[in-house]
Amino acid sequence: MVQTIKIGHSDVASIKLGLGTNKVGGHNLFPGLEDEDGYDLVQEALSDGISLLDTAYVYGLGKSEEIIGDVLQKNDRQKVIVASKAAQDPKDNLKLNNKPAFLKQAVDDALKRLKTDYIDIFYIHFPDDQTDKAEAVAALADEKKAGKIRAVGVSNFSLDQVKEANVDGQVDIVEDNYSLLHRGAEKDLLPYLKANGISFVPYFPLASGLLTGKYTAADAGKFDQFSAEQFDRIIKALDQVRQIADKKQATVAQVMIAWYMADPDVSVVIPGARKAEQVKSNAAALSIDISDKEFKTIDQLFAGF
Repeated sequence: MVQTIKIGHSDVASIKLGLGTNKVGGHNLFPGLEDEDGYDLVQEALSDGISLLDTAYVYGLGKSEEIIGDVLQKNDRQKVIVASKAAQDPKDNLKLNNKPAFLKQAVDDALKRLKTDYIDIFYIHFPDDQTDKAEAVAALADEKKAGKIRAVGVSNFSLDQVKEANVDGQVDIVEDNYSLLHRGAEKDLLPYLKANGISFVPYFPLASGLLTGKYTAADAGKFDQFSAEQFDRIIKALDQVRQIADKKQATVAQVMIAWYMADPDVSVVIPGARKAEQVKSNAAALSIDISDKEFKTIDQLFAGF
């Protein structure tokens, strides 16, 4: 049975697998994208039971939201959880802006591009250097009261910034960089979120493809953030994950996605995709059961990162 979780203090409920859509219309981020592929993969996600779509203004400077908005017209809006983000000011060379007036305008602009009258989750995409974090969140809380958004989120905030943003208990969800190879959040951030009833969504859960198992020891030069010793350890760990995957007739990537879904600290995992067939493969993780023993084994394989 597919597990459903509640987002923070809101009434938004989602299954634990979503779709990251920076490769949907994100022409400014990735070369050679085709809009048609974006339409196809978003529809594929919805057809396969993935209901949460995570987008942002900066993905194509609104293009990703527009594509998702078009696809929404052909589906039951009430069955889709739409998450978007804003902070880059289009009137100021994309400089970060968290001012209340900007955020409220950003919500209105996103609603138009998404062709909907509400957004399920809206994040402040990045903190700026000037705006009081509680004031910024209060602006989104106003939008929540007005029915324009259903849950308030912050993304790329440090723990201290999250605490400042949440002084009035209005933050529902936090999105940040986290994976089995980037585990810093486990020390302080995740305990704080858990203690305060705030949901957590990791981005880059597959570590830019490294945790899919498609790389070998010969690819060490492509991941210079790891030492040669660390990279060798990662490849050997993935070989052991592959043994688990083989027993389940699954891929390494599917087992990894299933691992995140089994993690109580992760609310929704949002792997991205470029083609519809990748989405279909990711969705197959919904039917993979990770035992407690397998969960601990994989956890320990990547301990220390």
